[in-house]
Parts: sequence; C-alpha cells; structure tokens
Amino acid sequence: MTLPHWRRWLVVLATGVALSACATGNTPAAPPAISPPAVATNAPPPAGKPAAPARPATLEVPAIGVRTGRIIDLGLTASGELEVPQDALTTGWFTGSPAPGDVGPAVLAAHVDYNHVRGTFYRLKDLRPGDQALVHREDGSTAVFTVYRVAHYPKSAFPTDEVYGDTAGPELRLITCGGTYDRATRNYEDNIVAYARAG
Repeated sequence: MTLPHWRRWLVVLATGVALSACATGNTPAAPPAISPPAVATNAPPPAGKPAAPARPATLEVPAIGVRTGRIIDLGLTASGELEVPQDALTTGWFTGSPAPGDVGPAVLAAHVDYNHVRGTFYRLKDLRPGDQALVHREDGSTAVFTVYRVAHYPKSAFPTDEVYGDTAGPELRLITCGGTYDRATRNYEDNIVAYARAG
C-alpha cells in the first residue's frame, strides 16, 4: 500500500521533529489583524469526488488572542528538525503534514518569542481543553478544531510518533518552544504542543 504524502515524511525521520530554534525576547507585539473569509464551512466534497487539499491561509485561536497573517510553508532542516519562521509574528504549516481539515495531524508552528518580540504562540501553554482553533483555508472554508490536550516535552525526548502519527480523523498540532531558555545556545530546551480534533 502506498503511504500518504504526509506519512512518507515520517519514514525518513530517525529521531524527533522538534521545533528547533526560538530566540528570547520580552517586548510584546500584537499580531496583525485579519478579516476571516466570509464563507466558513466544513462541508464534505460531492459524492465520488475527493476534495483537493486546501492550503491553510490564516489561523485564529480566540482563547489566547491569536489572529495570524498569511501562513507560510515549512519543511525540514538539513538535520531533520522542523523549520521555524524567520520572525516572531509569522506562523508556518509543515507541508509534510496533511492540510488542516484532511485526515491526519496538520502541523502549524510559530515562535514563543523572537528577537525581543513576543511571538504568535507566546500564550500557547495557556490553552485548555475545549478551546477552539480555526484554520481559514485558501478555498474559503474554515476547519474548526477543539483542543483536547496541551503537552510540554524536552526537545531531547520529543515524541515524534505521538505528535505526527496517524489519527482516525482530522486533527491539528500547534507547536512552539518553551521551558528553560539556554543563553549559551540561544534556544529553549523544550517544546509545547497543543493537540486538537476537528469539531
């Protein structure tokens, strides 16, 4: 059986795909305001026609005040770690994961802070079960997800299969850095992952 595109990425990962680098900072900055698409639906495709994957355009997480600008594409670094956005306010979609709303765990990543600017996912650790994340997609639809767990992992023991492994339905993973900041390496030692299901 041929593996789905997003599962093939997992085969080449020898250790863990942690979010590798987040720089410190403590100057707050508001994310850019956006207007969500007028049409918001999770309607199924017509019978007999599979829907083409719809790229994520923007993200809203009302409980922690997140309203992003345009979501960019992220891949893997040469060392096999998840790429990170190049500024504090950009959110990225790991293109090796499903599109949000498709079966499997879609992965979005952003900084907790970067270059002394508060990052988009600064308050990710504050999410609670029942909070919602809305991914507005380029086709004008919105995939709605409900958080069921927020976990904190050392980067040295990042649970790749748990975060990126198969799921029965559409799910979402929001990933950022956290824990202790190592001034020598200029990186946080841990990752924070919010898990959410469609609906």
